[in-house]
Amino acid sequence: MQIYQVGGAVRDGLLGLPVKDRDYVVVGATPEQMLAAGYRAVGKDFPVFLHPETHQEHALARTERKTGKGYKGFSVYAAPEVTLEEDLARRDFTMNAIAQAEDGRLVDPFHGQRDIQEKRLRHVTEAFSEDPVRILRAGRFLARFTEFSVAPETMALMREMVANGEVDALVPERVWQEIAKGLMEKKPSRMFEMLRDCGALQVIFPELARLWGVPQTAIYHPEVDTGVHVMMVIDYAARQGLSLPVRFAALVHDLGKGTTPADVLPRHIGHELRSVDQIRDVVARLKVPNDCKDLALVVAKYHGKLHAAREMKASTLLNFLEELDAFRQRTRFDDFLLACECDSRGRLGLENCPLDDAEHLRKALQAALLVDAGAIAKNYATPTEIKQAVADARTQAIEAMLALSRKPVL
Repeated sequence: MQIYQVGGAVRDGLLGLPVKDRDYVVVGATPEQMLAAGYRAVGKDFPVFLHPETHQEHALARTERKTGKGYKGFSVYAAPEVTLEEDLARRDFTMNAIAQAEDGRLVDPFHGQRDIQEKRLRHVTEAFSEDPVRILRAGRFLARFTEFSVAPETMALMREMVANGEVDALVPERVWQEIAKGLMEKKPSRMFEMLRDCGALQVIFPELARLWGVPQTAIYHPEVDTGVHVMMVIDYAARQGLSLPVRFAALVHDLGKGTTPADVLPRHIGHELRSVDQIRDVVARLKVPNDCKDLALVVAKYHGKLHAAREMKASTLLNFLEELDAFRQRTRFDDFLLACECDSRGRLGLENCPLDDAEHLRKALQAALLVDAGAIAKNYATPTEIKQAVADARTQAIEAMLALSRKPVL
């Protein structure tokens, strides 16, 4: 029995990055031998065992054979005669196909160290084409390792996979899982640009893919291209370290611009509601979690309205806050403003533009929250009367805030 450390732990160690999870492959062992040595079996699809002391995963060396479309269309063969090189050959990229022996010796039959040094993402063997999830993983690695590029032969293979319909077989939940991980990387735009390059984005996320080449009014969007704008928006969100719901909202907030009639371009009248409709389709298809869905819908519908906040009178501001459900969902309101900040600053040359509208709306909410709704409720008999009295008091509080903001500073 020989044990080797494999995968991301070896790769990240070579890159000088912190190592999080450590995985091991065991060569020359049977499941019975693993159990006799005190390991605990946990694998469902193939033999995986937990170390009796460290609880780290140890998988028996295995090979895989393609039996159908998609990432689940495989049969697995694990036996003592499977070699380390055969196990490494089934992996996705050369940088992930390096093993480290217990004495520290590296086993690198596919020249992963060379590709790491040259900052190149290259597939191990032609078996790469048997699993379409690897296309998504390639995008995610580009978003994480921002100095890496895809080897030309790997890009050609991914384009061939798309043309052959492999991407069509992807399970929606797995697509979302990889998109979510990519959004949380250092530069998520690199994932979507690569997916677009190989044609996969047009299959799994056509609503997003159609944004490239759609112009916007240059005075508001110096970058002009809507796809470019959205990529700038998500990269800004990543630089700020924002949450997944905010990053997803930033990604999809302008989907409606992809369906603007050509004869009205570069204007996008009514794109907000068209975005809402498309987001509903996307989140249903990809099974996006509710926190991401809810924020995305709010941002898509109201991000344009925020720009008029400083021109609103007190009652209109209150109505806007109620539309946003700001009094009950404070965290979502804060996330709405963060996503709108990304939208404003995800523009060419405007990365540090002021955010006066967001601050104005935030102050309006703070003023309205000073109203003691419970105390007011004691003075009225019916819910209708209470609701109106609270609204009147909140409007007056916002009006006082507006009056103070209009007062000249001496």
